Formats: sequence, structure tokens, C-alpha cells
Amino acid sequence: MLSMMPVGFLFSFITFLLYILSLSSVHWLSIWVGLEINMMGFIPLLIYRGLTMETESSIKYFIMQALGSSMLMFGSLMSFDLSLSWEAWQYQTNPLGLTLIILSLFLKLGAFPFHFWLPEVMMNLSWINCLIFTTWQKLAPVFLLTAMTQSWNYQTIVSALFIMAGFSSIIGGLGGINQTQIRTLLAYSSIGHVGWMTFCALTSESALKIYFIIYTLISICLFANLWTSDTKSFRHIGTLKNETAKLNQLTLIFILLSLGGMPPLLGFAAKWTAISFSCIISSPALIFPLLLGSLMSLFYYLTLLFSMTFSSSMALISPGNQLPLQSSTISPYSLNTLLTPTILIINFAGAFLVLAMISMSVDFL
Repeated sequence: MLSMMPVGFLFSFITFLLYILSLSSVHWLSIWVGLEINMMGFIPLLIYRGLTMETESSIKYFIMQALGSSMLMFGSLMSFDLSLSWEAWQYQTNPLGLTLIILSLFLKLGAFPFHFWLPEVMMNLSWINCLIFTTWQKLAPVFLLTAMTQSWNYQTIVSALFIMAGFSSIIGGLGGINQTQIRTLLAYSSIGHVGWMTFCALTSESALKIYFIIYTLISICLFANLWTSDTKSFRHIGTLKNETAKLNQLTLIFILLSLGGMPPLLGFAAKWTAISFSCIISSPALIFPLLLGSLMSLFYYLTLLFSMTFSSSMALISPGNQLPLQSSTISPYSLNTLLTPTILIINFAGAFLVLAMISMSVDFL
């Protein structure tokens, strides 16, 4: 991506650096500036190939992020009008301004009830941009939300956030049903995971850090697999017939099951972290909507994986299907011979390691 755009390194540097500014700031004005410049640095990365669909997605992304930034600025101005201070974590603040700030962060995250734009944007992005879009671009809003809930004790707003987190997980599960395009499916999966991150933000910052790191690690494995195979849909994977395609298919199955939270994979360790901390700090009943959304996500993951496997079997027994000749050049599929053992080790060994650490921390608490 960066090699095709001469100033790509500059925009990437702006995107990463300005998020650090937002996370380290204690004034709403500097937080707003960091988020705005981050958006301006990320948009050129979205349109580097010059495709019409990418341009359309970048315009939608710009409109929604600009709307969220406007709500953030308006809410911070209302808080400033009450306290005459730009301090972000002050105790005395305007409840309406606080509500607008929280809604602006949910809009930037693509969480319920502002989830409608995220699949439309993500469906036309490249795999590298999808990775940045679903991981790094969520970092600042999620942790700002954590800092806000820890600083301000408005029980009504916290209860509403628990409800919005549950609905985000359910929407992520329902929206992914009957989806065959991988980007759209992963967009709804991202909405569901935002619900889990919001829940962790309301219960424990440690749980949020563990969940976000695991989610990022799984996403890196997933998009690296999809990028090396240039996959567009599950049907496309099922029609590939060479040995490296089978290896790619097996790897993708494990990654998706881990992303859905299937035990004993790494994604299950992330959800178990949220459940463990919720049982200690808050009511365990609040986790049920999130579990329902995860079950629906696992359902469509398993359905698509069975469909993918069946189409692969039909392609192998159909007449005229022969293994392609091996090329002497290095194919992107050859990278899967290195990715597959790495991904399997990360998912299995990492899951047991995280679960052991969580059990030790729970016993300590």
C-alpha cells in the first residue's frame, strides 16, 4: 500500500501519531484535534488505489466521522459552559454534554445505534485498510469511553451503555446471517466485538486491554490470510483446488472460529476475560445479550464454513477439475505455509496462556 503512494509513510505517521495525542490528552480540545487530524491522515490511505468504490467509501467515512466530531465538540462546549474548563475528566459536567460526547464516540466506533454506516464503508476497502479500520481506528474512542465511565458516575448513562453494548453484539450477530461477502461479514463481526469492548470498558480497564489485544492479534492473522490469498467471498475459497488453497481454507476456518469465540481458541479467552471480570465487578446477568450475539455469530461462521467445505468437495469431484501446474515464481499462497503454523500456535497456545493468567488474576482479586 505505502509503496504505491509516495506520501503514504507521511499519512501513516499522522494516523498513528495523532491517535497517541488523543489518548494522552486531558483537554477536550486537544482530543478533538487529534481525532480530526487522524481522520485526515487515514482518508488518503483509503483512496490510494484511485478506485471509484474506495472513493465512495472514503466519502461515507468522512461524513460519519465529521458528524461524530461535531457532536464531540458541541458536547465539550456544553461542558465548558458549565465549568469554564476544557478538562476532560473533571467531575462536574453537563449531563447533556456528556451524553453527546458518548454518542459521538459510539458514532465513530460504528456501534449501536450508529452501526448502519460501517458495513457500507468496509465492503470496498483493501485488506490492509480493513485491518487498520477495525483495530487501530477503534483504539482512541474505546479507551476514551473507558476513561469517561471511570471519571463520571452517572448511573443512568452507564445503564444505557450496557444496553447499547448488548444491542451491538446482537446486531453484529443478526447482520452477519446470510452474508457471503467476507468484508461485509467481518464488518458485522466488528460491530459485535465493539459491543464486547464497550462492556469491558464499563467493567474493567484490564479486561478491555486484554480483549483489545487479543482481538487485534486475531484480526492481524485473519487479514494476513485473506491478503495473501486475495479472497473476496467464501464461495471463491471453496472453488480453489490446489494444496495451498486447502491450507488456506484450514487456516481461515480456525481464525474465524477463534474470532467467534469457539473454545479452546484465543477468541474464547478474550470473551472469558470479559465474563470473569463481569462476575467480579458487575452483575453477571448483563453478559447474556453479549453471549446471545456471540452464539449467533458462531452460527453463521459455522454455516459458512460448512458451505465452503461442501463447495470445495463438489469442485474436486466435478469433471475437468485438475490441479494447476506449479509455477516457478513465488505465489502469495506460499506464504500460508508460514502463516498456518504461526496462526495455530497463537490460537491454541495463546488461549491457554491467557486463560491461565486470567484465573490467576481472578484468584488474586
